[in-house]
Amino acid sequence: MFIRSERLFLRPAWPEDWAELHVAIDDADVVRNLARAPWPYKAEDAHWFVNRPQDAHHPDFLITLPGAEGARIIGCAGIAPGEQGAVELGYWIARSHWGRGFATEAARAVLSVARSLGQDRIEASHFLDNPASGRVLRKLGFTPTGEHRPRRSAGRGAVVTSVVYEIRLGTATGGDGGDGGAGGSEGEPMRRAA
Repeated sequence: MFIRSERLFLRPAWPEDWAELHVAIDDADVVRNLARAPWPYKAEDAHWFVNRPQDAHHPDFLITLPGAEGARIIGCAGIAPGEQGAVELGYWIARSHWGRGFATEAARAVLSVARSLGQDRIEASHFLDNPASGRVLRKLGFTPTGEHRPRRSAGRGAVVTSVVYEIRLGTATGGDGGDGGAGGSEGEPMRRAA
């Protein structure tokens, strides 16, 4: 499955993407905001991510930015099975592309796919010390549930408190604007890379 948004092209990961993916995510400030990506992020983690089977009901995508020299990988976004039967949105953007609205744009595109797959309620979360991700979620139309959950961060090697949000796709009215970088809650298919 492929998605074209205003500035971005979202596509599945391919085995030959491992090195470029590794360069994009190999940043402690990105990985610390993800639940399942390990730190340090190794080449074998990137190999694992690009070679794992895709889940047609819970797709994830490499976020690429088309340009004169081709489409460069700048992040990842997708939906995944979450806790207690929920479907979760997760995303990250390489630090060199923070603050340009790419997380919001990519996540909005993923939510449109989730809606077309029949998903109604989507959850997302961010660690308390990553409020920029909460701003992205609110721009997308997510609302806080009022719940704070302990969540394991593989990159930090610790359990960290996360703020939980939800959206009902039948009534979503996401806004637009910038983003603050990496974030979102990470489900199993996004483990280790996104």
